[in-house]
Amino acid sequence: MYSFSHGTENFTRPPIVLIHGAGGMHLHWPPQARYLSGQRVYAPDLPGHGRSNSAGANSITDYARAIVDFLDDLELSAALIAGHSMGGAVALQIALDFPERALGLCLVATGAKLRVEPELLNGIAREETITATFQRLNELEFGPEVNPRMKELSLQRMRDIDPQILYADYLACDAFDVTARLGEINTPTLILCGTHDLLTPLKFSEYLRENITGAQLVPFERAGHMLMLEQAEAFTQTLEEFANTLRVKNQVA
Repeated sequence: MYSFSHGTENFTRPPIVLIHGAGGMHLHWPPQARYLSGQRVYAPDLPGHGRSNSAGANSITDYARAIVDFLDDLELSAALIAGHSMGGAVALQIALDFPERALGLCLVATGAKLRVEPELLNGIAREETITATFQRLNELEFGPEVNPRMKELSLQRMRDIDPQILYADYLACDAFDVTARLGEINTPTLILCGTHDLLTPLKFSEYLRENITGAQLVPFERAGHMLMLEQAEAFTQTLEEFANTLRVKNQVA
């Protein structure tokens, strides 16, 4: 797993691990968050993604295990786990299966289950429809006020994705469902969602808030599914403020 990291050895603040979404990479997190001052931030590329040269995974559980292995490699007993979309599913899985590894959760544009519409799955699976499907996905990912240049860059990056990896990611999302287990989560949880998210609508985040004890929900007005890029400064400030509320544990695994 390729790791992008930045930060000083400030052990009074919790390390943050940023987990990207389906078909993504570490650049799906804004530089403001990846270069957060005085903060240890790790933004790994999941197996099969970005600069990672390992094979992709087939389930959210497999990706959760990969992140736990990543923490072990860093000799971190626990971290604030932030995940976007599929990465949010991975964060939830870690909180359920490895609760001692999560100091806190930041769930960004995600849900307790992530069904994928058959048209998207079929469009990614077929070579003759992949281009049109990428274009449709790119339109669905952003809110109405996004900079057009950001959408152009997003589409360029999307075209570099291995369609087989994206297809496997979407199958993993489609199979993910932890609605019956949310009551098990006792980890401090912050939920962020754009009010104009067309892929994981606000009601997904509201469901998480209602079913995770003590969870907080912060909506981002006029933002879409990629809210952390669309409103990078506000996102980073909200993430930092949440991180500052968490207690740091012994960081030797």
